[in-house]
Amino acid sequence: MRTTRFAALTVSAVFALAACGGGDDSGSAASSPSVSAETSADAHNAQDVSFAQGMIPHHQQAIEMAELADGRAASTQVKDLAARVEKAQGPEITTMTGWLKAWDEKVPESMPGMDHSGMDGMDGMMDSADMGKLKKASGKDFDSMFLTMMVEHHEGAVEMATTEKAKGEYKAATAMAGDIVTAQNAEISEMKKLLGEN
Repeated sequence: MRTTRFAALTVSAVFALAACGGGDDSGSAASSPSVSAETSADAHNAQDVSFAQGMIPHHQQAIEMAELADGRAASTQVKDLAARVEKAQGPEITTMTGWLKAWDEKVPESMPGMDHSGMDGMDGMMDSADMGKLKKASGKDFDSMFLTMMVEHHEGAVEMATTEKAKGEYKAATAMAGDIVTAQNAEISEMKKLLGEN
């Protein structure tokens, strides 16, 4: 009887130790992939840097254009669109600035009214002459000019974001790029309707 009890206890102890050991092994195995997954999620490449460095001044100019609508636009729809552009793109600038600082990369600097025409090869950017015309316009002329310019500006942003989605490595950046493509394509359609193109 004692031998049977002792054997049963021994078997139970062995199973208990095996279970603990298995738990430890699975725990360490589970922690390894999560560490590498985090490292992978934090990884970025030159395309991610280029995207952030290009999109920051691109967004800054869009906000500069949108701010003009408040005192110049005749259409409530144009004013509403401009307000949405400011609301969406301001926080994205802050986020991208944070990425560049974390990566120890240069953050583009811009002052209100700064001439962005030096951004060679950047899709959809307005030159100083275009911005000058927009600042002088008002009423329906402003609405038409603003919408035409912002369509071009958005199309440029969509191209930049599409490249980031295809070639970027940093998960947060490619996710933002996807959001930009979706949101700005919708706004392009909206603006073309207001212009009577759709």
